[in-house]
Amino acid sequence: MIDSCSVQSGPLLALTEALEKILAAITPVHAVERVCLPEALGRVTAEALCSPIAMPFDRNAAMDGYAFASADAIKGQAFTLEVVGTAWAGLPFTGQLQTGQCVRIFTGAVVPLVADSVVMQEHVQVDGLLVHFSAGTTCLQNIRAAGEDVKQGDCLINSGKKLTAYDIALLASAGLTHINVKRRLHITIFSTGDELTSLGQALATGKIYDSNRYLLLALLADPTYHVHDVGIIGDNLPLLQQTLRAAAEVSDAIITTGGVSVGNADLVKAALAHCGQVAFWKIAIKPGKPMAFGNIGKAFVFGLPGNPVAVATTFQALVAPALGQLAGMRPKQRVRLNAVCNSTLHKSKGRLEFQRGILSQDNDGILRVSTAGGQGSHLLAPLSRSNCFIVLPAECGGANIGDSVVVEPFAASL
Repeated sequence: MIDSCSVQSGPLLALTEALEKILAAITPVHAVERVCLPEALGRVTAEALCSPIAMPFDRNAAMDGYAFASADAIKGQAFTLEVVGTAWAGLPFTGQLQTGQCVRIFTGAVVPLVADSVVMQEHVQVDGLLVHFSAGTTCLQNIRAAGEDVKQGDCLINSGKKLTAYDIALLASAGLTHINVKRRLHITIFSTGDELTSLGQALATGKIYDSNRYLLLALLADPTYHVHDVGIIGDNLPLLQQTLRAAAEVSDAIITTGGVSVGNADLVKAALAHCGQVAFWKIAIKPGKPMAFGNIGKAFVFGLPGNPVAVATTFQALVAPALGQLAGMRPKQRVRLNAVCNSTLHKSKGRLEFQRGILSQDNDGILRVSTAGGQGSHLLAPLSRSNCFIVLPAECGGANIGDSVVVEPFAASL
């Protein structure tokens, strides 16, 4: 890693280069935990999970009707078969079909051994124990093959997958009760600044309530993470150093907000440089330029800016993928879409810019995006109204109504 003093006066780091540097520095955690299936939601698989059974386990009927052997059908002619039993879901027909016989069958029931066709009950006529099939009867249909979904031994889920509700259902259908997952990440967060006031206290002139910690706590509300909130640390260099050292002893990652700019009270970067190493500082994005990344021993440190929108931007663009890699997840690209711009967007050339937008789809299926309001990095109301970032390239000078722009939906909006 490079000492911060050597990069302060250099050119701003491009976002892609910053992310590459972060990911190159991070090695995923190795420790594994074994958890029961209901506790695995949101956890990261530590190994490939294979199915001990075929799914479906048996051939079964895709609908209610009558099961028979196609050899008993007469092509192009009506035919009649005798009903000799019933196959219920969970209660199979235990006899053996003979020539000229069929079985009443219900959806999900095991198909008798010699039967290879199921006809819907609506397509036949029943007269006591006799079932009359029409000349247009189609054979060899409406049967789900054993292993049609998954064959025995097939891989259900690869290593490094963050488990969704649908994954849990898949694993349950294979009969898995416990699985191995990566251990949780231990993350310490705190805000910095003498101007910050904790919730529940009266607000004095010149003070503001600390929203950044609550933003981070919400963004980190994930089964993969165990978060320790240190609170607010004032603009005190020895105290910041002490806090960082203590956090590094018990954390995989430390996320701070504020104190990484160039003011006399911006001390986080200096504290990080004293306790560990700073890999880079200042990125060519807006908002979020004064972001620092480094490490103290094995703990990675993300020094985010103090303005809340800059916290949101840098977290989504840099911290989230970094934590994903640290937790052992397979890399993935963030979803970016093209949308028609419904607002005039103003921007100065020079930095990649993330503006807050409201993405919608019109009756013709066309994606459209409008500005969420003021774009100051201190403005939380437009951020709350938005559901995406409008990503404007460094070289562009804004966008006009009708232009095609790139949008990055918030994860919760997908």
